[in-house]
Amino acid sequence: MNSSMILALLSCIVLLGGCANPRALVAGQSTEADVRARVGNPTGTHKDRNGDRLLEYATGPQGHETYMVRVGADGKVKDVTQVLTEEQLDKVVVGKTTKDEVAMMFGQRFEEVTYMPGLTWSWRYNKGGIQPGWLIVAFNPDGTVSSKIAVIEPSGGGRDD
Repeated sequence: MNSSMILALLSCIVLLGGCANPRALVAGQSTEADVRARVGNPTGTHKDRNGDRLLEYATGPQGHETYMVRVGADGKVKDVTQVLTEEQLDKVVVGKTTKDEVAMMFGQRFEEVTYMPGLTWSWRYNKGGIQPGWLIVAFNPDGTVSSKIAVIEPSGGGRDD
């Protein structure tokens, strides 16, 4: 393969990758059909209390971004939100938020583990878009949140200096 063929192939990949980004959708104009044509089938779908459909686009299981595309009753995109953030974690209410609500808030989880205190879910994320870490939510036996935390991975590869 010569260098011009490689350059052409890379250009196509970049163009296709740009089309597949949910952030390129236009609120109030893009339709659900546009979403599926540009981004593909969602990794999950959810129905909000107000009747909106949430189309989940996770980059997981080890990706650091999950986008929720909110589609209204009129079939048009209302907004596109990257949900793996500390701001989203702040919306989780200990003792009140349920597993179903957490699943709708964060989408496909990286891991599900049961420790002594109970079921725990985690997601990879990037603090400020650059510092890798974990969003972790643990549940009570009744299915409500018992604790939540954002953990930043230590820099330096975990080596003691």
